[in-house]
Amino acid sequence: MTAPPVVVLDYGSGNLRSAVRALERAGADVTLTADRAAAQEAAGLVVPGVGAFRSCVEGIRSVRGHEVIGRRLAGGRPVLGICVGMQVLFEHGVEHGEDTAGLDEWPGVVERLQAPVVPHMGWNTVEAPEGSLLFDGIEDERFYFVHSYGVRDWTLRTHGRTRPPLVTWSEHGGDRFVAAVENGPLCATQFHPEKSGDAGARLLANWVGSLKAA
Repeated sequence: MTAPPVVVLDYGSGNLRSAVRALERAGADVTLTADRAAAQEAAGLVVPGVGAFRSCVEGIRSVRGHEVIGRRLAGGRPVLGICVGMQVLFEHGVEHGEDTAGLDEWPGVVERLQAPVVPHMGWNTVEAPEGSLLFDGIEDERFYFVHSYGVRDWTLRTHGRTRPPLVTWSEHGGDRFVAAVENGPLCATQFHPEKSGDAGARLLANWVGSLKAA
């Protein structure tokens, strides 16, 4: 079976090569680029992110990645956000007293975790909902997190008009936060699947496998 073409959006964020290698191992034909045509036409688009919310949003906008994401989702074409690449999909983020507009694909605020020890760094379990594609076969596994901020309240409601998003939760220091979201063509994880060993490899393979079936 032909490997589905996947673009990892290159907008200046760090740690891109590990994501590329992990996706290749998961069965994708991966290109690291900021080219909008390639990002639009690929079977899947991955939006990584490390560092500050504001800088990631500015980087994505500088290559007009927000336009590509919007057009892909309007056409039902898959997008996967990772770490801050997930956070920027929300309405806004608050870091160090600065409130920055996100890409507004989901309502909600990214804010500092209310835990005794921050950052949340290391392996943690998640609470995946029934019917999850990303966590199929790995519902009880641990994943690798490195973050100080997260979405602590999920606010999107569909009121029965469409299938509700599948929201996966995790907890650190008594504070619950969104660990992953599956919302039609738009999926995202707060943790780093490319750093999460066999469990992360299975998650990426689940996502890449869904592209083959699309």
